[in-house]
Amino acid sequence: MIRVAIAVEPRIARWALREALGKAPDLEVVGEAGTIDEMLAMVRDHKIDVMIFDPTMHDHAGFDVLGRIWQIETAPVVIVLAAHTELSYAARAIAAGAHGYVSWSESPERLIDAIGAVTRGEQVMPHGVSELVAAGDRHPASPLTARELQVMEMLARGMTNREIAHDLQISIKTVDTHRGHVLKKLGLRNNSELTRFAVKHGYVAV
Repeated sequence: MIRVAIAVEPRIARWALREALGKAPDLEVVGEAGTIDEMLAMVRDHKIDVMIFDPTMHDHAGFDVLGRIWQIETAPVVIVLAAHTELSYAARAIAAGAHGYVSWSESPERLIDAIGAVTRGEQVMPHGVSELVAAGDRHPASPLTARELQVMEMLARGMTNREIAHDLQISIKTVDTHRGHVLKKLGLRNNSELTRFAVKHGYVAV
């Protein structure tokens, strides 16, 4: 029996996933989380084989949370479940350590097949992503540092500098410095252009 956990923010989405996965005879849903803190606690407290993770939770941005999962001794393999269909976004997930990437637009059967595959040690990703991963980090925002990328995604989701500073536990001034670096490196003029860039290239959902 493969023990699966769901880390997705919307309750209805978690319910739908639980219902769909529960129909597979060899899967058992052992937990669910709606925040990053809940997800990390679940990994520490339960034996989980596969984590289904949507990285667009409001209390986090970016894929660096995967590194926090790997620091836990009993860390499961992770399948990123996201709305983005851009190959560059999927490539970033795989490069960050995800074992699989499945779009929300896929069928439940596709997700169930992916769960079985990653437990066999396989990687699951859309066609063409392996080439992007092999080519290195050449996504449109590749000039940014990991922290700058994180700040860009949070700004694009409409968070204020104060909210970002609180979530990342850094000063508001530091957030503004990162914002300035992002605009300069990407040749953007303001937050509106930053948001359009992030949406266009699949860093945040519309």
